[in-house]
Amino acid sequence: MIDRLAAIDFGTNTARLLIADRNAEGNFTHIRLEREIVRMGGGFTREHGLSRDALERGISCLSRFSAIMREHEVLHVRAVATSAVRDAANGHAFVEHVRKVTGIKLSIVDGITEGALTLAGVLAGLDKKYNEIFLFDVGGGSTEYTLAQEGQVKFIRSLPLGVVRLTEGKVTPEAMQEKIGRELDVLCRQMELTGFRVNSEIPLIGTAGTATTLAAISMKMDDYDYRKVNNATVSQKVIKEIYDRLLPLSFEERLRIPGLEKGREDLIIAGLLITMNTMEKFGIDTLKVSDYGLLEGLIVSDGVLDC
Repeated sequence: MIDRLAAIDFGTNTARLLIADRNAEGNFTHIRLEREIVRMGGGFTREHGLSRDALERGISCLSRFSAIMREHEVLHVRAVATSAVRDAANGHAFVEHVRKVTGIKLSIVDGITEGALTLAGVLAGLDKKYNEIFLFDVGGGSTEYTLAQEGQVKFIRSLPLGVVRLTEGKVTPEAMQEKIGRELDVLCRQMELTGFRVNSEIPLIGTAGTATTLAAISMKMDDYDYRKVNNATVSQKVIKEIYDRLLPLSFEERLRIPGLEKGREDLIIAGLLITMNTMEKFGIDTLKVSDYGLLEGLIVSDGVLDC
C-alpha cells in the first residue's frame, strides 16, 4: 500500500516542501520537491521576534506550499518550524496565523528533536552504512551536532550558531570566528563530560544549505541536482579555497559563481567558517555531504507530527 505524505521543514533561512509516496517497508519516492529562501531570521529582535517582512514572506511561502499539496491531493502533512520561530517572542502567534490562513499546522521543535529527525533523514540517504558518524546541520539560527553509533543517537547538542544569526549579529569574519570558536570549545567540553570523543577516522557528514552549496560550488553546478550532491565529498583544502575565493567578492560577484544560490551570497561566509572550524577542531579532512536531512526524516519517522 502506498501512503502519500508531505513534509515541510520551515527553517530560519530556507523553507522546503517534500511530497513523497512511502511504501510499507518505509522507503519513499520523491513526487515533488520545493524550496524557497524565506529568511525568517532576517530582522529578528529579542524584543519583537520575527520581523514584519519575515512574517509576510513566511505566509506567502506556506500559502504556496499549501496550494501545491492540494494539487497533489496530500492528506497527511508533517510540518515543523525550527530555530527562528522557536526563539521568537511572536513565534506561537505566527504558527496560529499560519494555521488559519493556510491550514498548515506547524509544530515548533526543539534543537534535540530537530537533530534526531535530521539524523533519521540523513541515514535514509547515505550510500553506505557506517558504524559511527558525526553529523552537523548548519541552519540559519542554530547548528546541531550529532554523534551516532549503529544508527542510534549517542550525543546531540544544538548550538546558537546559524548563518543568519552570525551574519546579522557579527560585523566581521573575525568576530564570527571568535563566536564559533567559543561555542565549539563548549561542545568539546560537553562531549568529554559524557565520555564521547570524535576522532579523524569517524566520517563527518554535513547536511543543509551550507554543505550542499559547498558541494554544488565544487562541482561548478549551474543547475542544482540533489542526486549528484547527495553523498558527494569535499576536502578541507577545497573548502578553504572556496572561502578564499568568495571572501573578497561583492555579493553580486559571488552570485556569478556556479553553485551559489541567490539568497546565500551574504550568508555563505558564516557557513564556511562554521564548516572549516568544525573540521579543524576535530581533525577531519573530508566532508561528506547529505542532501537528505530534517525534511526526509519527517517522511521516514513514524508517529511524528502526523495531521
